[in-house]
Amino acid sequence: MKKNLVPVLVVLLLIFVVGVAGVVTHLIRKYTPTKEVMNPAEYYGETTENEIPVMIDAQLLEERGLLKNGEAYLSIAVVDSMLNQKFYWDQEAQKLLYTDTEETLEQDADDGENPMVMLQNDTIYINLRYVAEHTDIEFSLFTDPDRLVIQKTWTGFQVVETTKNASVRYQGGIKSPILTSASAGTTLRLIEELENWLQVATPDGYIGYLERDTVGDPTTFDEPRSFPEEAFRQISLDAPVNLAWHQVTSMDANETLEETVQEISGVNVISPTWFTLTDNEGGVASIASADYVNKAHAMGMDVWGLVDNFKEEVNTAEVLAKMSARKNIVDTLVREAVSYGMDGINIDFETLSEEAGPHFLQFLRELSVETHKAGLVLSVDNPVPEDFTSHYDRKEQSRVVDYVIIMGYDEHYAGSEEPGSVASLPWVEQGIQDTLAEVPAEKTINGIPFYTRIWKTSAGVTTSEAVGMDTASNFITENKIETYWDKNTSQNYGAVDIGNDTYQIWLEDEDSIQEKVLLTSKYQLAGVAFWKLGFERPAVWKVISENLTGDSTEE
Repeated sequence: MKKNLVPVLVVLLLIFVVGVAGVVTHLIRKYTPTKEVMNPAEYYGETTENEIPVMIDAQLLEERGLLKNGEAYLSIAVVDSMLNQKFYWDQEAQKLLYTDTEETLEQDADDGENPMVMLQNDTIYINLRYVAEHTDIEFSLFTDPDRLVIQKTWTGFQVVETTKNASVRYQGGIKSPILTSASAGTTLRLIEELENWLQVATPDGYIGYLERDTVGDPTTFDEPRSFPEEAFRQISLDAPVNLAWHQVTSMDANETLEETVQEISGVNVISPTWFTLTDNEGGVASIASADYVNKAHAMGMDVWGLVDNFKEEVNTAEVLAKMSARKNIVDTLVREAVSYGMDGINIDFETLSEEAGPHFLQFLRELSVETHKAGLVLSVDNPVPEDFTSHYDRKEQSRVVDYVIIMGYDEHYAGSEEPGSVASLPWVEQGIQDTLAEVPAEKTINGIPFYTRIWKTSAGVTTSEAVGMDTASNFITENKIETYWDKNTSQNYGAVDIGNDTYQIWLEDEDSIQEKVLLTSKYQLAGVAFWKLGFERPAVWKVISENLTGDSTEE
C-alpha cells in the first residue's frame, strides 16, 4: 500500500505546486504594471502632412495647427476663441489687422518661407510667434510626433510635483498603456483627483493619469508675469455722467437748443443726433453745428455727437467689414468732432446682426485709437443684454471705449404682442447686473426712458404709441383713469375701457425715474443717460440730480 500511495502523493503535490504557481502567476500579472507604451499616433490620431496636434493649458484641441519650416501656425478662429480675439482678418484688404493702443498693424498673407500669416484652403493661419508678440503666452514644439503645447493661464489652477520617476498612463490603472514618463521634480497641471489616481496634463502635451503616491500634495500655481498689458487710453468725466440725448433731424433743428434746454438742470453732457451712415462705403451725413457746440459749452455741457446706422439702404455688416469703409467713417467722425469743437462721439449702431459683431468690434478699436489721439470721449450704446445679443461682446467694447451705455428701455415696444412696461425696474436692474458681468461699473452708464407707451387693445389686436410725460398725464386726466403704484414694475399703472377698446399705461414719471436713477449709486455706475429731451417734465431734473449720487434705499 505504501508503494501505491507514493505516486498519488506525488501527483497531488504536483497539482498543488502547479496551482500555487498559477495563483502566483495570476497575482504577478494582476499587480505588475504594464510597460506597454501607447503609440502616439493612436493617442493624437492620424494627421495629414504639416498638421500638428495642439494642447492649450489642459485642453487637447480637436482642430489641428500647421507646422511649416519649424514654425507653428494656428487658425484665426482658434486664436480668436482661445488666445487673443483682437486679431482681425479684413477680407476686402486681404490683410490681417491688429489694433494696439497707438495704431492698426497690417500683415499681408504670404506664401514665403516663414510668413506671419498664411491663407490655406480659405482658412487664415497666424504664426504663433506673431501671436506671442501681442499675447501673454508661452509655447513649445515637441517631436515624435510633432505637437504644440501652449500655456496661456498663469494663476489660479492646481499643480502637483512628482516625488519620483513616474509613468503617465492613458487611463487610471496600472494595466493602462504608458503615454509618457515624468521624472522626479516634474510639475504637472492637476485636472481631477480620483481615489488612487490623478488626471494631469504634462508639459510635453499629454493628458493622462498617474498614481497618487508618486506626487506631493497639490498646490496653487501663481506665476508673476511681466508681459506688458495693452491698455487703451481712457477719458472719463470728473463727475457722474448726466447725459441727455437731443434728437436733431435738420440743420434748422440745431437752433432749438436753447429752447429745448431752458428748463433742464444738472445735465453735463448733451448728445445731438448729428451723424448717420449713408451708404455701404462708409459715407457719413453730418448736420453738426459749431454754434450749437459753443452754446452748449457756455451752459456747462459737453457735446458728444451721435452717429447712427438707421438708413435702410445701409447694411451694417457689409460696411463695417471693409477696411476702406471703416476708415471713411472714422476719419469723418474725428474730423467733424475736432472741427466743430465737440468733446466726444456716441455710437448708436442698433440691431446688429451676429455677422456684424466682429466687424463692429474692429471698428470700435480703430475709432478708439483716433478719438483718443484727438482727446475725444468715445461711448457706445448697447441693448439690454440678452442671449441673442452676446455678439455685441460688451467686455471687448469696454476694453477700448470710455463708456458703455445700456439702453434700458423697450422691454415692451411697438411690435410687442402683449402690452407692458417700457422699462420695469426689475428688468432694468437685471440688465445692469448682466452688463456688469462684462463691463466695469466705472464705465457703465444706465440709459433711462423719458417716454411712456399708451397701449390699446382692440378686437384682440394690440398697438401702442410712445408719448412724453405731459401727454401721458393728460391722457390719464382726460379719460379719468385711476392709477396705482405697481410694486412689480415700480411704476404708476392705470387702465380703462373706452367703448370696446382697452387702454393700459405704465407711467415713466418722477417716481419711476427716481427708482431707476437710484440704481446708479447702488451699483456705483458711471452715470445716467436719458432718451430723449422733450419727453420729460421740468420737475424730473431735480429728482435726477438729488438721486444720482445718493445712497440707495434698498438693502
